[in-house]
Amino acid sequence: PEPPEGGWGWVVMLAAMWCNGAVFGIQNSCGVLFVAMLQLFGGSEDKQLAFKTAWVSSLSMGMVFFCSPIVSIFTDLFGCRKVAVVGAAVGLAGLLASSFVSTIEPLYFTYGILFACGCSFAYQPSLVILGHYFKKRLGLVNGIVTAGSSLFTVSLPFLLRVLLDSVDLFNTLRVLCVLMFILFLAGFTYKPLVYDTKDKEGGKKGKFKFPPGKKICNFSVFKVLSYRIWAFGIPAALFGYFVPYVHLMNHVKERFGDSVPEEVLLLCLGITSGVGRLIFGRVADYIPGAKKIYLQVASFFFIGLMSMMIPLCHVFGALIAVCLFMGLFDGCFICIMAPIAFELVGAQDVSQAIGFLLGLMSVPMTVGPPIAGLLRDKLGTYDVAFYLAGVPPLIGGAILCCIPWVHERQKLKERAKHVDGETTEKMLENESTLVSNATAKPVRELESGI
Repeated sequence: PEPPEGGWGWVVMLAAMWCNGAVFGIQNSCGVLFVAMLQLFGGSEDKQLAFKTAWVSSLSMGMVFFCSPIVSIFTDLFGCRKVAVVGAAVGLAGLLASSFVSTIEPLYFTYGILFACGCSFAYQPSLVILGHYFKKRLGLVNGIVTAGSSLFTVSLPFLLRVLLDSVDLFNTLRVLCVLMFILFLAGFTYKPLVYDTKDKEGGKKGKFKFPPGKKICNFSVFKVLSYRIWAFGIPAALFGYFVPYVHLMNHVKERFGDSVPEEVLLLCLGITSGVGRLIFGRVADYIPGAKKIYLQVASFFFIGLMSMMIPLCHVFGALIAVCLFMGLFDGCFICIMAPIAFELVGAQDVSQAIGFLLGLMSVPMTVGPPIAGLLRDKLGTYDVAFYLAGVPPLIGGAILCCIPWVHERQKLKERAKHVDGETTEKMLENESTLVSNATAKPVRELESGI
């Protein structure tokens, strides 16, 4: 059936908005939790404390993206509601288990893997289900849903600071379990409207058949050269992307002490990220074809530049300005990923194209923050770590610059093949017409003679 453009869809939209906010609000506020973990598990004799602690938040964010290709497959096989509900339950179990550990190492599994995998399985169906209820308003609805991430990123750090000051880290994690429990309930609202008759009949008979392997994992998207460059250029740019989210709070505490409210920086990142998604998402509608890539090139350039400027800020106000710009272009980078994927591979393959990209993004986002923590432990300061974090976005942006040119050449080749095919077809039609006329002429002469 056609999407109803509303009705129960508004409830689904609110549930998806809560999902986006809860998942990425907690992930983006990891800098506050990182400082609390350093204080709780740290000791003066541990010379690699920042390196070891950074793996917790880094693994968590990395696993959210790493699971994306798998989540795409499970969503196609079992539907949005089942995958989202089970994912939220697993995330809730992981977060609750994290509140009972006594050392940092178990958090690698409970928070970094179990909680993050649950978040990934809960998050992706929340985006897929929107297409069941909206078509004409899908852009507006996606904007509202993704704004949930900015809303939680703005408010959650202050809530976490109040909780950490009044109760300990473990009780704070238990309070966050409430967000995951609501997310678990929200998954039940994902009632799909698009059904396949054969699947319904198979369900009644109690039989379940897996589709062919090619349909489960559509690796054909990697045959598109422009997509290959994009899918490997973006991960190359992201080695330093998540470093400020993890280490900025501790860097501010080391440089300015307790005299400044470091949570304001996450507030700035969250607000301008939401503004950037709304502005640049609309701007992208006016940029034709694959030239939308240039917006991502610009966003990587400014994100890299802002990362390099963090050590140069010896006044807290300068850091606020840096975070405002960084959040703005972070929103630009995120909001145009789906439109670009659509331009490069087409609507039919866009879902798994995004899934594969997110999976590849998980590696640099996981590795970057621990390396920054190791540099901090070795050098005693974050300055070199932030300088180096700004280099990969500049390199990745330079790689992406060639995609519009490559994509246009591909389209020209396809048009040429299409024209050649039509020409050959017309020639064959003409030849067949000539042959049929030549055959019909003797027959007519014979008939006239008779």
